[in-house]
Amino acid sequence: MEYVIVNGEVMDRASAKVDIEDRGYQFGDGVYEVIRVYNGKMFTGTEHLNRLVESAKKIRMELPYSPEALAGMLEQLIAKNELQTGIVYMQFTRGTSPRNHVFPGKDVAPTFVAYTRQVARPEESMQKGVRTILDEDIRWLRCDIKSLNLLGNLLSKQKAAEAGCFEAILHRGQTVTEGSHSNISIIKDGVIITHPADNHILNGITRQKVLEVCKNEQIPFEERAYTLQELYAADEVFSSGTTVEVMPVIEIEGKPVGNGEPGSVTRRLQELFKAEITQQCGQI
Repeated sequence: MEYVIVNGEVMDRASAKVDIEDRGYQFGDGVYEVIRVYNGKMFTGTEHLNRLVESAKKIRMELPYSPEALAGMLEQLIAKNELQTGIVYMQFTRGTSPRNHVFPGKDVAPTFVAYTRQVARPEESMQKGVRTILDEDIRWLRCDIKSLNLLGNLLSKQKAAEAGCFEAILHRGQTVTEGSHSNISIIKDGVIITHPADNHILNGITRQKVLEVCKNEQIPFEERAYTLQELYAADEVFSSGTTVEVMPVIEIEGKPVGNGEPGSVTRRLQELFKAEITQQCGQI
């Protein structure tokens, strides 16, 4: 039996239901998070839940649970489903009410759902590296909000999949922003360069953890906008995200990155990131 959470209640997935007039279904009016689970433990769970609260505030939605209460429910769900390696997904919508572009009244409570899924670490891809394409960033200008409105991301990801690639690297004009489902960083002369955490990108938790590791290990980095020209001229490029960890990019639009193999700085970041996981969740 698989268990899920609906509005704070743990139940069998087969009996879980959400109303057809839920605003997440009709408007994408909600926010979400995905947390990695290793050895049955959430990795950077606090950071993800704090970001969930911040995303909700940005769309003027008050969550009915504290991050601590949410963590307790998610831990219970992980245990009930006996999940060892995978993800726990959660979302809040603005609730169920007759369809209207105006927010419903305060008497309408948010809808909360959560579930778990087994997801293996992408070890082969992390070892060999991945191919990517470029795509124009057509998304809205509040990419810092982890909202349910992902159509722009989906179109770019589908374009990458149809090209036999792992990810689409997005750009607004000549400025690289991020990937369709990950942050994108470049490395030039040993310096890591990543787009600043403004409204054009989601400030990924893995991105934050990588920069924290760089600071601790005195690996130089810059948070600044960089161009397509700099992307093509980079010595190394990597994608980072909850499910991809630190993923070497070895090809962009059919052109090799560096020598076409994962670089030494990316390899070091992978090991340092793995050490962070081990410290929080045990050996992986």
